[in-house]
Amino acid sequence: MTITIKYFGLLSEVTQCNEEVIECTKTSISGLLNILFNKHPELKHKDFQVAQHQEIASKEDLISSNEIALLPPFAGG
Repeated sequence: MTITIKYFGLLSEVTQCNEEVIECTKTSISGLLNILFNKHPELKHKDFQVAQHQEIASKEDLISSNEIALLPPFAGG
């Protein structure tokens, strides 16, 4: 499965890209995160949420979209 990963805010600085396309054989968000942590180890230390279909997903959710977004915490104001 080909998945586009979109990084926002601080996460794009950490990965040094706004988005990337990866091949993923994992079926869960957790499996995908393990791939991303291996590729970008500094992500392990960052707080973020994962979204697919423009909704927050949990680590236990299955991947059901070819576009995943990693969202840093939002500041209020």
